[in-house]
Amino acid sequence: MDEANLAPVLFLDGGLGTSLEDKYGVKFDENTPLWSSHLLIDDPRTLRACQADFGRVPVDILLTATYQVSAEAFARTKTPNHPQGIGRRDISAFLNLAVSIAEEAKAPEAQVALSLGPYGACMIPSQEYSGKYDAEHNSLEQLFNWHQDRLALFEQIDHLGSRISLVAFETVPRLDEIKAIRELFTRSPSSKSSSSSLLRGEIPFWISCVFPGDAYTLPDGSDIDQVVHALLSPEYSDVLPWGIGINCTKVAKLPRLVEMYGRSVSKFASSGRLTGHPTLVLYPDGTNGEVYDTVTKTWQAPAGHQDLMVSTIRDAVMWS
Repeated sequence: MDEANLAPVLFLDGGLGTSLEDKYGVKFDENTPLWSSHLLIDDPRTLRACQADFGRVPVDILLTATYQVSAEAFARTKTPNHPQGIGRRDISAFLNLAVSIAEEAKAPEAQVALSLGPYGACMIPSQEYSGKYDAEHNSLEQLFNWHQDRLALFEQIDHLGSRISLVAFETVPRLDEIKAIRELFTRSPSSKSSSSSLLRGEIPFWISCVFPGDAYTLPDGSDIDQVVHALLSPEYSDVLPWGIGINCTKVAKLPRLVEMYGRSVSKFASSGRLTGHPTLVLYPDGTNGEVYDTVTKTWQAPAGHQDLMVSTIRDAVMWS
């Protein structure tokens, strides 16, 4: 392929929580259910410094510190100023701060993406790698309602549509959750979604999925063809995601996963149902092949690892 015709590569930040731990000595535990978003409450200066590190790289897309945000997580967050937890009426100020810090930290030409984890990221312990949700959030309809409620928190932020360029739904482990997220967005006035500009798809969004362990399926067992169908089919929404992809997955798995995504997208496009050309979004675990050790709670590089990031990026650019 002529390199002049290749799609551009945009660099995304990543590993905010890990960077806060490794460089700034921040510790997270059961008392910080908002994880990196907790710094919006008790240490915005450190959060601002950490995100400014990404801005100086510079990255092309900077994620907000909102991955674990939910009404439930704020309610569970006890501080001297909020001994009973933080109620809905007080949440918007912290979310506004998250967007403001990202705006300040990014390079002048960079874009801000609103980071939103799956429901499993807000559970204790987190379940985004397993997809094993509680009974109250175990169906498409229940997950639709939960995501819609969380997005409503962000709708309280002034001028949100002019301050962020993208919305990132990350680490999605279940097929029904992909469909629920798709159903949030519609241009149809008869939809059960709200009429906000966010949910009309006026802000581009991506959905990235997680493929843990050695399998090439979602944690719920869904295969790549099922994933791509849920991500792209007009059956679930008349708004096509700006991007689809993979995150929080071993870097060594990316070449095969990218190939599988490419074949599946091509097959779906040949059916005549693909209404646009989605961008491929990739941000795996560890650029040097590190794997997270849940016992030592550290990142370990496997012996004999060969760096695959450069070749994977090249293959991904050719696919997209």
